[in-house]
Parts: sequence; C-alpha cells; structure tokens
Amino acid sequence: MSHYNLNSQAAKAKSDVKGFAIIKRLLALMDEERKNLYIAFFFIFINAGLSLLAPVLVGYAVDKYVVTKQFNGVLIIALVLFVMYLLILFLGYTQTMLMGSVGQRMLFNLRNKIFNKLQELPVDFFNQNKAGDLISRVNNDTDKLNQFFSQSLVQFMGSIFTMIGSGVFLLCINFKLGLAALAPAFLLWIFTKIISPWVKKSNAVNLKSLGSLSAEIQESLNNFKVIIAFNRRDYFRKRFDEANQENYKTSVKAGLANNIFWPVYGFMSNIGQLIVLGFGIYLIATGSFSIGLLISFLAYVSHFYNPLRQLAALWANFQVALAGWDRISQILSLESNLEVINTTEPISRNTALMSFKDVSFTYQNGKEVLRDVSFDLEHGKTYAFVGPTGGGKTTTASLIVRLYDPVAGNVYFNGIDIRSLTAEERSRKIGFILQEPFLFTGTVRDNILYGNTEYLHISNEELYNHLQETGLDGLLDRFDNGLDTLVSVNGDGISLGQKQLIAFMRAVLRKPDLLILDEATANIDTVTEQLLESILQKLPPSTTKVIIAHRLNTIENADEIYFVNSEMVTKAGSLDDAVQLLMHGKRAS
Repeated sequence: MSHYNLNSQAAKAKSDVKGFAIIKRLLALMDEERKNLYIAFFFIFINAGLSLLAPVLVGYAVDKYVVTKQFNGVLIIALVLFVMYLLILFLGYTQTMLMGSVGQRMLFNLRNKIFNKLQELPVDFFNQNKAGDLISRVNNDTDKLNQFFSQSLVQFMGSIFTMIGSGVFLLCINFKLGLAALAPAFLLWIFTKIISPWVKKSNAVNLKSLGSLSAEIQESLNNFKVIIAFNRRDYFRKRFDEANQENYKTSVKAGLANNIFWPVYGFMSNIGQLIVLGFGIYLIATGSFSIGLLISFLAYVSHFYNPLRQLAALWANFQVALAGWDRISQILSLESNLEVINTTEPISRNTALMSFKDVSFTYQNGKEVLRDVSFDLEHGKTYAFVGPTGGGKTTTASLIVRLYDPVAGNVYFNGIDIRSLTAEERSRKIGFILQEPFLFTGTVRDNILYGNTEYLHISNEELYNHLQETGLDGLLDRFDNGLDTLVSVNGDGISLGQKQLIAFMRAVLRKPDLLILDEATANIDTVTEQLLESILQKLPPSTTKVIIAHRLNTIENADEIYFVNSEMVTKAGSLDDAVQLLMHGKRAS
C-alpha cells in the first residue's frame, strides 16, 4: 500500500525542492508561453532602460542648461522626457496585458494538469485526503501562482532590471559614493536570506489551514441533512469555529510575515539616501562633484531602493506562490500504485474467470482485512458473498475490480494477472454496482452511458432499442421523463432506489464478463427486485455474477456461497449453513 496522505511528513519530504530548482520547476510551467515571456521581458528591459536614462538627462539639464540659464535646452530635455514617459506608459500597459493573458492560460493549463493527475490516482488516495483540501489546492493554491505570474512577475523582473541598471550607474558616476549608497542593500540581502524560510513556512501553514477550513465546510454541507435530522448544528458549528479560528491565527501570522519586509526595506532606503546626501555634499564642497550629478545620483538611489521596497512585497508574494506550489507539486509528483504490467501471456493454468491466490490485504491504517485468501470464480456461475458488517465483503469486491492491489498474493482474470489489464479493459469486462451509487448532473441517459464509448453517440431511440434487448426498458417506467429525466448533482428529485436502478442499467448495458452487485437491491422494492432478477437472467450465459447482500432471498439462487469474515473467504456450503454462520458470526470450516 502506498502512502498518499498529502499532509504527512513523507509526502512533504518527497516534494521538497530547494533554491533554484523550485524556480526552474515554476518556470517549467510556462514552457508553452516562452515566446510571450521573451516578448514581455524585452518590453520590461526597454522600459527599465528608458527609466534609467531619465536621471542622466535631468542631471545633464541642470549642469548644462539650468546653471547657465539656457532654458531652451531645458524645454528640449523636457520634451524628450515627455516622449520617453509616453513610451514607458505604452510598454508598461502592453507587458501587463501580455502577462495577464499568460497567467490566465497558465492557470487554465495547471488546473487541467492537476485534475488529470487526480483522475490517475487510485481510490486509496481519496480515502487518505479530504475533498475540501483537494478543492483548495485546485482553486486557491493555483490562483496564488496565477497572481504571481500575471502580476508580480512583471514587477519583479522590472524591479530587478531597474536595480541592476541603477547600481551600475551609481558605481560608474562615482565608485566610492556608489559603494556607500549600496552598503545598506547588503544588509537587506542578509536580512532577506534569514527571514525568507520563516515567511514561506508561515504561508504554507496558512494555506494548509485554509484547505482544512474548506474541507470542514465541504463536509458540513454534504452532511447537512444529517445535521438537521439529529439537531446537531452546535457540533458542526463548534468544528467550523475551531477550523475558522485556526485559519484566522495562521492568516494573521502569514500577514505579519508577508509585511515584515516593507518597513525594513523602507528604513534602509532612507539610510541609503542620507548616506548619499551627506557624502555627496562633502564631495561638492571639495569640488569633485557637481550639483547635477548629485541630483542624478539621488535619483538613481531612489531608482535602486524604490524597486527594492517593491521587491519586499513581491518577495512575500513569491513566498506565497512557493508555498502554493509545494502543495500543488505534492499532487503532481504522485504516481498511482496501480501500475499496469506488461505481462499478457496467461500465468495461471486455471480456467476460472477470476482467481485469488494467497491474497492478503491491509488498509493504510494497519487493519488487516484478508489473509492468504484463495478462491475461484467460474464462467457463467452466480456467487454470493455473505458475512457480518465489516467482515471484508466490499473489500473483496474492490480487489476483484482492482480498486486496490493486494499487499501479498495475486489476482488473475482469465488466467492473466489482473495488473496487466488497462483501466479501460477492466471497466469493460468487469461491472460493479456500488452500494451507494454516484450520479452526475445531467439526465438518466447521461448517467447510464457514462464511460460507455460504444453507445455514447447513438440516439435515444437506438439506445431504447438496446435497453429493450437487455430487458432494461422496464426500468425506465420508474422515471417520469424516461431517458430525459433530469438528475441533479446531489440526487434530489429521485430516490435512492432510482439511483441504484440507474447504476444497474449503467453496468448491465456494458454486458460485462463479470458483474458485481454490492447490496444493489438494498433500497429497491420486491417487485422491482424481481424485475432486476429477470434482467440478470438475460445476460449472456458466460457472465459471472457476484452478489454481496444481507437479505438472504437475494442469494438463495446462487450456485455457491462464500462466507467472508475474520480475514477469511471460505465456502459456506448450503443456504442453511450460511444462515447459521451469519447468526453465530463464525468462520466456515
């Protein structure tokens, strides 16, 4: 059994990537947008270059035209600056629009990628992780990445270009004064290096608590009818309050972490300007510096530290994006433990349709359900699996359809290891009617044809003819509008019995080699149950049926009865023997 708990330390360690590797993986998300990224970065570079020319022109205008009172030259410089600022405005708007569309496409593709990965993962994954937390990862965490790429990345790169250019100009104008002006930036680098892990951790904890809050809301809404029936609003209100309080605390801590950079960076910016002002006045007094150069120098200091202050906020956004990416990459890095092996040659000489050979199974929580179980299911026979609640009947059925793999032993289908069958082959050859069938929003037609590529594009009239051939048409009388009866996502408007009828039609229409009915008639009246029995009789003679039921009348016509309990699956003998075993809860001998 693989460990799929996304909140476990093992899962975190598996997806823990540091430094440049994280940035590399983040940028890999945008491989398809590389051309647009290059265009946007080019615009950013030109924009930053034009912004850096402005202080030079201002300083030149002061020394060349203002001091000498040549105001015509001042007007010319002002006109040049005006044109430059218009161009900066145009480039800034263009790059913002470009990166906004890039971010949205990246968000679209990333959410598709996550959802496709979720579809590849086995049932065990969903047993170990709350749906609300997964929804939060698909919606909230991906949106954090989108905000960074569509908004922050442009500002981030622009700030980097502007800072580097400003630093170069500062050192070129006066090396000593430039070093003095940049000294506070070195202290900021040390501060950022020390504080960033704490910021990232605070945001990761906050995103986790947000996922827990989402999971709590989702669970409460899904079970709202039960809450009302038992009048336990207080219980779920308490649980929600606890989750909300935890999210509040982590949000406050994350907010503090994200905003701690801004005042520190602002303080160091002011220190840098004071250093330049004091040192610059001294240089002017000694005659080695001009007023125009000091004005340019102060402008470049501002160009250096203002982007640095922006980087404080952007760096916090980057840490949020990294925390979100950690949670997303945990999903993307997972692989299904239900791998398809390449063996296609028969391994077992057994002619049975399905064979269990020394199969053992243990759930992730350590509970052993089956131990060294062996049995055969022959072609065309009907088998009944009986036993007390929790004895392992549904688990055995889940192993038959390979929702799980055994921890030991092998399962064979037509003599071939079941692991060699693809998911499509298994779903076509093995039908499974669940105890609690799940329906999708749509019509009865949409639900009975779900996953059935053979009949997917046929008309309602053609589908009805196929239903008549299998005797399923009589079940449509239970629905007001037949195939066009609407089904909502939560199943309101149709009964649980009708939901099971839809699941029954969905499975039987495939004409599988093996059909498993897990309490499939538990919520159906006796008349309808007899109709279902007649439909099962119309299946091909080679179809093997496995019936899991508590009601003994549903298993009295079974060819063989297996008793499932205490980690064993053994033949129960006659129906009377099965009744005695059920009453006493003992193993079969």
